[in-house]
Parts: sequence; C-alpha cells; structure tokens
Amino acid sequence: MSIFSYQAVNPEGNHVKGTVEGVNRDEVIESLTKQGMKPSEVKLVTGDKKASGLFKKRVSITDLVLFTRQLSTMVSAGVPLMRALTTLQTQAENPSLKEVIGSLVKDVQGGSQLADALEKHPKVFSEIYVNMVRAGEAAGIVDDILKRLATQVEKSASMRKKIKGAMTYPGVLLSLTVVAFFGLMIFVVPQIGTTLKGLGGPGAQLPPLTQGMLDMSDFMVKQWYLVLAILLSIIFGLRAYLKTDSGRHVFHRLILKAPIAGMITTKIAVASFTRTFSALIGAGVSVVEALKVTAGSLGNVLFKEEIEKAANQVVNGKQLSQALEGSTLFPAIVPQMLAVGEETGQTDIVLVKVAEFYEEEVDTAIASMSSLLEPIMIVIMGAAVGLIAAAVMGPIASMSQNVN
Repeated sequence: MSIFSYQAVNPEGNHVKGTVEGVNRDEVIESLTKQGMKPSEVKLVTGDKKASGLFKKRVSITDLVLFTRQLSTMVSAGVPLMRALTTLQTQAENPSLKEVIGSLVKDVQGGSQLADALEKHPKVFSEIYVNMVRAGEAAGIVDDILKRLATQVEKSASMRKKIKGAMTYPGVLLSLTVVAFFGLMIFVVPQIGTTLKGLGGPGAQLPPLTQGMLDMSDFMVKQWYLVLAILLSIIFGLRAYLKTDSGRHVFHRLILKAPIAGMITTKIAVASFTRTFSALIGAGVSVVEALKVTAGSLGNVLFKEEIEKAANQVVNGKQLSQALEGSTLFPAIVPQMLAVGEETGQTDIVLVKVAEFYEEEVDTAIASMSSLLEPIMIVIMGAAVGLIAAAVMGPIASMSQNVN
C-alpha cells in the first residue's frame, strides 16, 4: 500500500487536506468520491518499495501470455468478463499484474469497453493488442481474438529469446576480451616493460611493436581519467545520436547492409509483419489501420516508412500486393502471396503461412550465426593475446641473440 496526500471539498463545502492509504491514485480518488468528497489534488507521498520504483516487478511476456490464455479459455467457456477478470486478479502472483487487472476490473465495472481499459496500460498491452481486442469486441469474437493474441505474443517472445540466446555467448566473449586487454595494458605490460628495459640497459632500443604497446600502456596508466572520459563520451554520444531520426536511419540502414545481420533483420521484420498484419486482418481491422499499427511494431525505421508508403497507396485505391510489388526491402514472395490472398479472400491465412516460413528461416539463420560468431570471437581473443605476446617475446629473442 502507498500513502497519498489529498486536497478536497467535503460534503459541507469546506476545503480539507489529509493523507490516505491506497493501491494507486485512481483507487484513492474513487474512495474519496464515495465519501462525498470532491478531490482537487491527489499526490503520492510514500510508496511501497516492493511495488513501486526500481523494486517494482514488471509484467513479463510470460505473465501476459498466461493472462491472455486464461482469459480466452474462461470467456470461451461462457464465464462473464467481469467474473473472469476478478478470478484472474485473485490468482495473479505478480503484484504488478494483479494491480493492472484490478484497474481493468474497475474500468469494465464502470461501463468501459475492455479495449479502452487495456489502452490505459500501454507498458503492458501494446497498440496491436488493444486494436485486436477492440476489433474482437466489435465483431463479438473476443475469445477467438484472445487466442490469436496469445499465439502472437508467444511467437514474438520465442523469437526474442532465440536472438538473445544467440548473442549471449559472443557478447560474454567480447566483454572478457575488452576487460582482459585493459587489464593487461594497465597492470601487466608496465611490469614487463620495466623488466625488458632493465635487461637491455639504459640505451637499449626496443622493437617498434613493443615500444608502441609500452607507450599505449603508459598513456592509459597516467591518463586513465582521459581514457575513461573519451570512452564515456563515445558511448553517450552514440546513444544520443541513435535517438535522433537521422541516427536511427543511419543505424538501421547499416544493419540492413551488413552481410549476416542484414539478412537476419530482414527475415525477422518480414515474419513479424506478416504474422501481425494477418492477426489484425483476421480480427476485422481495416487494411489501412492494420498497416499503420503494424508499421510501428517492427522496430526498423526503413521498414516502417516502406509500410506507411504502402498504406498511402492503399488509401489511393491500390491493392496492398501492388503497393509492395516494387519494394526493395520486402522479398518478392510477400507481394505474390498477398496477391493470392486478395484473390481468394484469405489474406490472413496465406500470410500466416508466410510468417511460419520466415520464422523457420530465422531459426536457421540464428543457428548459423551462432556457430559462426563463436570461432570469430575466439580468433579475436587469440589475436589480442598474441599481439601482446609478440610484443613481449620479440625483444627477449633479440636480447638472446645478442648474448649468444
């Protein structure tokens, strides 16, 4: 529970102040209103650390899938929506999800549509989720839509998990390489340099590679704060640039042109587009609205612009298959399959097949990328260690020859 301060007008018309406990601001306002007060200001004073701030447990994809599946099952079985939501609130183990469902219960109980209640929680329910539920409510097929949504969320989560898993090992190796390099340059190389100079005497000339590495190490040790400032400036500068429109364009274009990453990114975008668009069309959402919603969910600016351009052409009377026919981003199979779907009136079913095909392609590509990245990272680590070893062994070998 959290503590809220409030200012309100009581039933007698007097202005009053005070504090009250509540789960959230909406609950406090509702409680004060039931007491006959008219709250003018409600502010959070102290919150429960377990339920707010940095300690608040987020609603995970697994929680969302489970909630969607259970709600779909209960609605399909004829359980009234209010009763289903109340039951799910009681069973929810995640405090954040329990709070969200509690808010849904109050909104639906107050006469709101389920989609409108979901829309108030954009961090939990995406725009696609809300639009599909809204279309399902309009068509009276909420249970079927929820089943589609659960499948959609599961597929997206599965793809993210595979990508994350494929990048974990190379990421760990790269981090270890960077840490090992700086560790050697700061702590080990200076000691080796002192030893080599002591063995060679005051006038000894070290090989260029060794001297260059010693100079770099000396700079890092003496000017560590400058090195740290440069690294932080590069990191924060890149992050700030990538948040701009031009930065996103450049970054996403580079990714699409990269040999392996470009191919995988394209397949992921096509799989996501076809499955999401299929789900929205199957739910009864108009083509133009489905395109606008889907465009913002692909995570790539270039694909988003391509889809928005196609949506404008559809508004002007073109078929979607014709609008995507000359696309440089979407493979030729997408407009061809769209044309088949438009001719047969089964666009959603046809696109599901395309999505399944590209999801399998993504799985294969990610497996290939993982098997390729691992030896590359090992070679990079070996090259870094070998460079330092060569810088150390070169002068030692030279001094051995001089002794002989």
